Amino acid sequence: MIVLGLIRVSDETYDKHSYQLEVQMKKSINKFAILFSSLLLSTASMADNFLLSSTQIVHGELMDKAQEFEGFGCSGGNESPQLSWSNAPKGTVAFAITVYDPDAPTGSGWWHWQIVNIPSNVTSLPAGSGDQSNKLSPKGSRQINNDYGFSGFGGACPPEGHGVHRYQFTVHALSKILELPENASGALTGYMINAHSLGSSSIEALYKR
Repeated sequence: MIVLGLIRVSDETYDKHSYQLEVQMKKSINKFAILFSSLLLSTASMADNFLLSSTQIVHGELMDKAQEFEGFGCSGGNESPQLSWSNAPKGTVAFAITVYDPDAPTGSGWWHWQIVNIPSNVTSLPAGSGDQSNKLSPKGSRQINNDYGFSGFGGACPPEGHGVHRYQFTVHALSKILELPENASGALTGYMINAHSLGSSSIEALYKR
């Protein structure tokens, strides 16, 4: 027999009450876990719907000579391709576009293009936006020095006979406007982009000479 204040109840009655409380607590915890999991899945689904597309480059296919660099022994058009994106994650403040060749024989790849702080209401870039003389890049955006040594888009120029190189065009949804030093390196810019990326989408185009 257990005494609760002035009320005397049997052990059996107390154990039954404790069991009911335990069951209710487990149900509440399970409901919270399900709600939290649903929230995570919803957020992941939103990020998964973020999509980069282009009218000029195709994932897994060779790019045209228009996207080849002019210089370093290459004689292409050095034109950045048209790019569009949709379904950005909630909370997106700005976008960044990067183009990276992981197959360049440098030991650290090759940054062909990095443009950051594209306003959140912009969802496409016309062809040639990587050439600053065209003045096609969105107001407020900033183009970083590529590994050729100038700001803007530098086209593909893999060494002759080096095989097919991959060119990873990626759009990042940023949680904030990036504050970068005047002569920010490609590595620092990439770090800051990834540190504040809410989601990304890529097209991996190819090129060889």
